[in-house]
Amino acid sequence: MNLKRFLFPLAFLMPLCVSAQSITSAQIEQFKSLPKAQQEALAQQYGVDLDQISGSATQTRPKVNEQISVVEPLDKDRDEDEDDSKSSPEELAFTEKNNGLKPYGYELFEGKPSTFAPVTEIPVPTNYILGPGDELKVQLWGNENRQLSLVVSRDGTIEMPERGPVNVAGMSFEQVREEISRLVAEQYIGVKAAVSLGELRSMRVFVLGEARTPGSFSVSSLSTITNALYVSGGIRHTGSLRNIQLKRNGKVVSTLDLYDLLLKGDTSGDVRLQPGDAVFIPSVGPRVGIDGEVYRPALYEIAGATTLEELVNLAGGLTSQAYPQITRIERTNEEFLRVIAEADLTDSQGKRAKVKAGDRITVASIADVTGQYVEITGAATREGKFAWVPGMRVSSIIRNLDADLLPIADTNFAALVRTDAETHKISVLSLELKAAMANPGGAEDLVLQEKDQLMIFADEGRNELTQDEADKTTESFQRYSRRTLLAPVVKRLKAQATPLAPQQTMTISGPVRYPGEYPLPATGKVKDAIVMAGGLTDSALMFDAELARRELDSDGIEQTQLRTFSLADAMNGRVDLLLQSRDRLMIRSIPMFGATRTIKLAGEVVYPGEYTFSDGETLVDVLERAGGLTSNAFPRGAVFTRKKLRELEARRLREAEERLQGDLLGVQLEGDSFGGQTAQRVEQVQDLLDDVQSSRPVGRMVIDLASVLEDDSYQSIRLQDGDALTVPTIPQAVSVFGEVQFPTSHLHSAGLTVDDYLERSGGPTRQADENRVYVVKADGSVMLPEKSAWFGGRSQQLEPGDTIIMPIDVDRLNQLELWTNVSQIVYQMALGAAAVGNL
Repeated sequence: MNLKRFLFPLAFLMPLCVSAQSITSAQIEQFKSLPKAQQEALAQQYGVDLDQISGSATQTRPKVNEQISVVEPLDKDRDEDEDDSKSSPEELAFTEKNNGLKPYGYELFEGKPSTFAPVTEIPVPTNYILGPGDELKVQLWGNENRQLSLVVSRDGTIEMPERGPVNVAGMSFEQVREEISRLVAEQYIGVKAAVSLGELRSMRVFVLGEARTPGSFSVSSLSTITNALYVSGGIRHTGSLRNIQLKRNGKVVSTLDLYDLLLKGDTSGDVRLQPGDAVFIPSVGPRVGIDGEVYRPALYEIAGATTLEELVNLAGGLTSQAYPQITRIERTNEEFLRVIAEADLTDSQGKRAKVKAGDRITVASIADVTGQYVEITGAATREGKFAWVPGMRVSSIIRNLDADLLPIADTNFAALVRTDAETHKISVLSLELKAAMANPGGAEDLVLQEKDQLMIFADEGRNELTQDEADKTTESFQRYSRRTLLAPVVKRLKAQATPLAPQQTMTISGPVRYPGEYPLPATGKVKDAIVMAGGLTDSALMFDAELARRELDSDGIEQTQLRTFSLADAMNGRVDLLLQSRDRLMIRSIPMFGATRTIKLAGEVVYPGEYTFSDGETLVDVLERAGGLTSNAFPRGAVFTRKKLRELEARRLREAEERLQGDLLGVQLEGDSFGGQTAQRVEQVQDLLDDVQSSRPVGRMVIDLASVLEDDSYQSIRLQDGDALTVPTIPQAVSVFGEVQFPTSHLHSAGLTVDDYLERSGGPTRQADENRVYVVKADGSVMLPEKSAWFGGRSQQLEPGDTIIMPIDVDRLNQLELWTNVSQIVYQMALGAAAVGNL
């Protein structure tokens, strides 16, 4: 028995050398039940690969409920961020060449094979003919419960236990089921049988021609032509969908028109395959393109003579927007020139028109509404065209200002653009929406004519939204502004102008809300022009306005004529003045309107603060209004700054920075010298440049505040807008800055000289210029202390609030005069800033 058990698998090991697919899964499982050592010995003896057996078993018997993906989509390997509709470069070029039209139907089978396993997910019909390799599963129940697995052998028989071979070749599944049930009933008493199909035989077929992946494929015995097309990845765009041939033994036994399947759902031509069959896809036949108002614009392959009506039906029929009376046919004639013809699809002759290969059919669409309408554009809730009936007014289409207009709409003015039916020229009427809605049917509620266009403008003054909402509506303001909406109207008014009918435009400037170029008001009144521009602002001068008009003199030369009139009278209709073509209206502004000039008083002032002054007031006048100085004030150290001086200092700093950068580059280009002097100079210039870049302009003007207040002969200081006065408290220190060892401030001591304070700060550094020491007094003036002829020292005594400056020795740096000036600028601004900041 053991010998039989070992030799039994050998009977089916031999076919492995030819094809692993000829072994059933039951035989492989029986072989795998042998011990591992015996499996290896048998495999080595007969030259069989054990991995091949394992792989075959895996492919033959998938896990229960496991879905095997035989074909993957073409776009599976693409990035998720890429468009799924992205085509290959060849297909994109093909589509571009055909003006964006793609061939119809090819996406149905598009994919690529992911495995060579046969397709088995196909239901088994009752008329299925059994053949070698098919597996029958027989479940016995009743007096005996058993499950049999019967495989059809090569001679077309199955081995029934205790019965022997039973011939089933050429029989249908229904016939075999009845036969087995009969045999079981005869062989066993009280036993019934349920018969089902297990593993089906696979077969090899070929998919050739214009297939996306041509070759040989293993498919189920139930497979049809479409199953073979599917596993081969589909059809290339160069292949035919209407003449797919099934060849058997070199002869065409059937053809399949996929358009019947796609458009009608007809599967009668999708016949079942047999082993060795070849599915051949020939090159595509004649194609015709159709676009426009059809439901499926595409390139269609035509079979034989095709009429225009049949082509439209292939494309899904006409849409509701189609205009079938005009169907354009673009065709290549016998001279290879593209010509255009037209057909009427509402006429029987047009429907029967034949289409040819290479034709491009375009079905026109219904044109836009051409009559019996009025239009609303701008800041309205519902823009667009509305039905017009004779006698309707503005209040007929704008019934409620809150419901029909956006919150940003200007209710004081709207423009009505009217087109003359005969000349097709436009004119512009003005109306006040608020007045029209208040009195429907009144004079302001204009009667509309056919094709009138009502323009609603945005008014920034009506922005009653929150800040977040206002930011979102900024784009709406620009979109519905007067400039945006009226620009095409003004352009058309200029284009339609003639010598007998000059352009109906005018320009308004000055303190109006929206200055610019506007259509000439139909009334010609100045008031209407100002309303069109959004109205006057509060800075408008109502006394006088100026009108500039170009007129021809007696010699035919155009001259500018100026006229001044009362704006108040014009707004009240008391001026006999009508605007004409290309007039320029200028509204004057109130001089110095809204201009407030202030000075800031800080420090030891009785009532410090920001004071407004009138023209001609002096510093003394404002100080008197502020209550004067306190008892702790130090007028000699007052810092007076001016806005214009700050701007001047800022400009000087920028110039100094630019020149220093050039000097620094020049020193670097000189290269290093003996003893590293060049490197030292570079470092010194860089430090000076850093000081310039970090300095901030102060704008200090040196004044003697005590003399300003007490000496009547002292020059008066006329104030300017942005002036500032800072009065410090009485100081007690003398400061030492610059190239000293320890720059700091010292308590003032009577009798100490400049040299004494320098000595208290550690004396000069190596870079100091001792011969150019200077003192900045508390009032900002500069004093140059002189050495005594007898003792050689600087014996001048200092006062509280004075500052000693030890400058850098620029002679050592290359005798650049610029560096000296820059050092003084930096020190002076630093002192001014410190004087203000220390208060």
